[in-house]
Amino acid sequence: MRGIRGATTVTTNTAEAIYKASADLFQEIVTANKLEPEAISSVIVSVTSDIDAAFPAKPIRELAGFQFVPIMGVMEIPVPGALAMCIRLMVNAEVGDVAQQDVAHIYLEGATVLRPDLAK
Repeated sequence: MRGIRGATTVTTNTAEAIYKASADLFQEIVTANKLEPEAISSVIVSVTSDIDAAFPAKPIRELAGFQFVPIMGVMEIPVPGALAMCIRLMVNAEVGDVAQQDVAHIYLEGATVLRPDLAK
């Protein structure tokens, strides 16, 4: 079992932007780590306080095969100077014998500044 991190940003606080960004991020994580729905035990989605137009978990739940994956949404701690308009994912999944350092964490858009060592 591994925790797979990911983050992205949106430029507008709209349902369309939030849904697209969270679905794109999740799909990148699934593809990069070769995950099947049954391998995922849960997903935690967090957002910064400036994202409130829609639930970013909604498009993930609607992806074919992922409707039974437990997903929980939470608010990030509002630390002064933190990256704004940010959606983060923690995907807990069975990845076989993949070593922790070989897990593909995904950072997109403005979120690449969070972990430049892991952003590809």
